[in-house]
Amino acid sequence: MSAPTLVILAAGMASRYGSMKQTEGFGPSGETIMEYSIYDAIRAGFGKVVFIIRADFAEAFKAVLEPKLKGKIEIAYVYQSLDQFTEGFSVPQERSKPWGTAHALLCTKGVVNEPFAVINADDYYGQEAFVQAYTFLTTACSEKEYCILGYELSNTLSENGTVSRGVCNLDAAGYLTAINERTKIYRKDGDGIVFEEEGVETPLQEDTRVSMNFMCFAPGFIDLCASEFKLFLEREGQALKSEFYIPFVAGRFKALNLGAVKVIPTNAKWFGVTYKEDAPGVKASIDALVDAKVYPTNLWSN
Repeated sequence: MSAPTLVILAAGMASRYGSMKQTEGFGPSGETIMEYSIYDAIRAGFGKVVFIIRADFAEAFKAVLEPKLKGKIEIAYVYQSLDQFTEGFSVPQERSKPWGTAHALLCTKGVVNEPFAVINADDYYGQEAFVQAYTFLTTACSEKEYCILGYELSNTLSENGTVSRGVCNLDAAGYLTAINERTKIYRKDGDGIVFEEEGVETPLQEDTRVSMNFMCFAPGFIDLCASEFKLFLEREGQALKSEFYIPFVAGRFKALNLGAVKVIPTNAKWFGVTYKEDAPGVKASIDALVDAKVYPTNLWSN
């Protein structure tokens, strides 16, 4: 059996952040956030990394990553663009926003043919989570069972603005019953954590399990993304800001009775750069991990 693959979502427009955060250096030797994920994935046993990027920044992206990763892990690239998998559908001329994470994953069709994990480029997930993902992918993953790494909501907030999270509802055995994308979650002074929708605030428990787009699938999930994307285009394709999310397709996998999605709880502490103001905190968190000898001062010096 081949080693699992790590798929990294790095084609987003970084609209809230305001720059190309995928290649910004945060580590003591200029490492990007995703390099820590790749390092953890290699340590856990992953055999290949597939980057989903936009063609217009491929050159800059490769210049940062390729010299560091050469000889460390197999690398492949996939380019996401608005016209892919839209045959028979007219893309609105005014649309510039990518179709979303599930469309990005669909662009890996034919490149990813083994069990795989998918993550965001700009999120730090923690060493423990990659070990948990590798274990699932090599012992339990099948076309009937996928998994989501379930982070504790209180470990995933930004102090600098609202965040979007896939809020997981679980049954008694820890399997997903529903997943709801909440796009405006924040900590309210004195009132705990809430999400806001159409001006209405709804409280969320601190230990609510949420998806941070760290999920594990068998390759058939990419085919499900293909069939669901056609339905999405019919339903929401003319809206300029509509997005086709991986958690939505994972929910459809469950709703269509195709199989079950295990939510594996992880105590790993997430951090990331949703906003420009998050950057100093991310740097400090990485420095602390280096000081604690979780990572070397230079990830790729050996």
